[in-house]
Amino acid sequence: MTWLVTGGAGFLGSHLLRRLTAEGIPARSLDLVRADDEPAAVDVVQGDLRDEGVLRRALGGVDVVVHAAAALPSGSDLGSTNVVGSGLLALLAAKTGVKRSILISSGVVYGLGRAPLSESDEARPIEAYGRSKLRAEHAWLAAAPAPIVLRPAAFIGPERLGAFGILFRWIQEGRRIYVLGDGSNRYQLLDVEDLVEAVLLAATSAAEGVVNVGGIVSGTIRDDLEALIAHARTQSRVVGLPARPARAALAVLATARLSPLSTWHRRSADRDFVLDCTRAAHLFGWSPNRSGAEALCAAYDWYVRDGGTAVVGTTHRSAWRERGLGMLRRFS
Repeated sequence: MTWLVTGGAGFLGSHLLRRLTAEGIPARSLDLVRADDEPAAVDVVQGDLRDEGVLRRALGGVDVVVHAAAALPSGSDLGSTNVVGSGLLALLAAKTGVKRSILISSGVVYGLGRAPLSESDEARPIEAYGRSKLRAEHAWLAAAPAPIVLRPAAFIGPERLGAFGILFRWIQEGRRIYVLGDGSNRYQLLDVEDLVEAVLLAATSAAEGVVNVGGIVSGTIRDDLEALIAHARTQSRVVGLPARPARAALAVLATARLSPLSTWHRRSADRDFVLDCTRAAHLFGWSPNRSGAEALCAAYDWYVRDGGTAVVGTTHRSAWRERGLGMLRRFS
C-alpha cells in the first residue's frame, strides 16, 4: 500500500516518512518545499495543496492519505489552505480510489472546555486557527473515503522548534522561565513518535470519526518545566506571573506584532488542557509511551546538539524570532 503524506517536509511529516520507509512502506510526500533530510526512498511531489493538478499527480496510485499539511496560526491563508485545500484533497481522494484518509487536526478545536476533554464534548475554538481546523474536519468527514480525524495535543520531539525552540534557548542560557499563574495547571503534550504510532494504527483499523491522542500527563506545567530544567542542569527557574496582567501584556505585544506567541498560547497557558484518549485505546489499541516531561527532554537534547543552526522561519521546524520577548530574555 502506498501512502501520501501532505506536509511531508514538516515536523510530523518528516518523522512519519522516516517511519514508513524504515518499515518498507512505499511513501510519497507533498509539500511546498523539499526537506534536506527526506529519505531517499520517498517519492516527492512539490507543489501547492490548493492546486488540483498537483493533488491529482500526488494521489496517483495512493491507498492511504495522511493530511498533515496546514497553515499555522501566524499565517494569512488559514481559510484557503486549512479549509479549502483540505476539502479539495478529500474530494479528490474519494475520486482516485484512496482507501483510507487520515486528517491531522488539533486539540485546540475544543477551545477552553473543562478537562479532560472527550470527543463527545462540543468543539468551541477560540481563535482563527482552531476555527479553520474545525471546518477542515467537517469537510474531511463529509467527503474523504474511510475518514478519520486525529486531534492531537501539542506534539513535540527532536527537530521541533518554534515556541519550544525559544523555551529551550532560555533554559540553555539559564534564564528565568515565566508561566502565567502559579503553574499548577496540567498541560498535556504528546511525543511525536507516539503520534506517528497512532497514525499507523489508525490506518490499519476500521475506525472512523474523531479520535483524541495525547501524551501521559505526569504532573503540572510547573512540574514538567522543572523536570526539564533539572535535566538540562542549568540555573533556570520557573517564575509565576499574575495571569491577567501578563495575558494583557502579551495581547498588546501581539497587536503590535512584537510577540511570536499566538492567541491560543496566551489564553490557554494557565488552564488545564488534557484530552481523554480512551477512544483511541478502544478503537485501535493506542496508548502513549512518553510523558510530556520526557518528550520535552528528548526535544531539548536534540536542540542542544543540532538546533542551534536552524534557519529562521515560521514553521515548527524553524527558529522563530523572539521579537518583544527578546528584551525580556535579556533581563531574565
